[in-house]
Amino acid sequence: MKKYSALKEIQALISQKQFTLPDLLAYYFKQISDNEHLNAFNEVFFYSAEVQAKAVQEKMMQGTAGKLAGMVIGIKDNICYKDHLVTASSKMLDGFVSPYSATVVKRLLQEDAVIIGRLNCDEFAMGGSNETSYFGPAKNAANPELVPGGSSGGSAVAVQADMCLAALGTDTGGSVRQPAAFCGQIGLKPTYGRVSRYGVIAYASSFDQVGPITSSVEDAALLLQVLAGADENDSTVSDLAVPDYPAQLNKQKKQKIAVLRETIDSKALDPEIKSAILSSIEKLKEDGHQVDEVSFDLLDYLVPAYYILTTAEASSNLSRYDGVHYGHRNTEAKSLTELYKLSRSEGFGEEVKKRILLGTFVLSAGYYDAYYQKAQQVRRLIREKIDHLFEEYDLLLSPVAPTAAFPLGDHMQDALVMYMADIFTVLPSLSGNPAIALPLGNNEAGLPLSIQFTAKHFEEDKLLAFSQAFLK
Repeated sequence: MKKYSALKEIQALISQKQFTLPDLLAYYFKQISDNEHLNAFNEVFFYSAEVQAKAVQEKMMQGTAGKLAGMVIGIKDNICYKDHLVTASSKMLDGFVSPYSATVVKRLLQEDAVIIGRLNCDEFAMGGSNETSYFGPAKNAANPELVPGGSSGGSAVAVQADMCLAALGTDTGGSVRQPAAFCGQIGLKPTYGRVSRYGVIAYASSFDQVGPITSSVEDAALLLQVLAGADENDSTVSDLAVPDYPAQLNKQKKQKIAVLRETIDSKALDPEIKSAILSSIEKLKEDGHQVDEVSFDLLDYLVPAYYILTTAEASSNLSRYDGVHYGHRNTEAKSLTELYKLSRSEGFGEEVKKRILLGTFVLSAGYYDAYYQKAQQVRRLIREKIDHLFEEYDLLLSPVAPTAAFPLGDHMQDALVMYMADIFTVLPSLSGNPAIALPLGNNEAGLPLSIQFTAKHFEEDKLLAFSQAFLK
């Protein structure tokens, strides 16, 4: 069986009885086994996936199957699935069985997707390389000595190495887009509030957003159509009507595109990525799009504002893991205070503890105004500047990451270097805009390169239609 990059191809072959959905699932199980060294999966749902595949196959034979029938999909290990383990790749939640399903999981199952397993990620989604996972790092299929990106590294590798057709990740500051870029896939971060966060283990609640990693724009559009929309369990979700994203893909028109000059001219940007992006800009102009360079003079403030705000929210969100309610619990503590201290110090990894400490510091008396409040003001300025650009332009163009995938262990000793790798992805996260990472060929070493486009709030339809044309 060959690698399939789009659901419609699989559905056509199943309808022609070239193979069955259980046959396809067995193929993916073998792919997972053959690629075990990549450490993409924290757990494979052999039993429940087989049961789903047989049931969906019957529906497909009867013509009653949902939109996602034939799609075998993995979910990041911070998305709850009833009666299945969910750990956020942390010792703190090792062995925890979810008592309910996230809204996104319910919507996948309602449309007859088959969920094949939970995918490795940075612990509590905190990291940009998938190296902070309690279960060890996921590895890039293009070169297993390199990182796959993070925090949704396992999700990107699973699609890259053909272990499932698509995967769900979560994007707080680039955690869908950056690993998709490092693994040569398509990674979509929807508008904040487009997709429910109910049942997603929180990192930073005003940033977190579920997004798909796929090999085709069609599948990204279809998944977003299924996942998006109001949810009574999440008050931050928009109740705007959900467009028929797949139907909009052919409604392509010439766009006005703003290139963020400071991102392209950044000294941190790898020359091969810059060259590939400049070539793409020329091609866009040849294709009739208006492409202008514009200044974005707040670039230096993006990463500091992002990490102050997200660590503050993480400090609050992760306070619930106290060794009492659920999660890892020390058995030797002699007092309640000691129980809290030992349980949290043992259950959390170094990166998570670092971010909790930083977040607690910026929220503390005497520092709140100097750091947290100032970062919120910067976030507002960023949002205003982006909104102003979108008064004139349809899309913003920038790199996804400063470099291609880097070696395992290369950035782990220098937190600043690791955090600065987010410099281009955190902009849409701070402003809440939808953004997509698209493949841009390979560099001389054969590693995937990528480009990022950002659209107006809730204009994923235009972003996806443009992406479809861009990749043709």
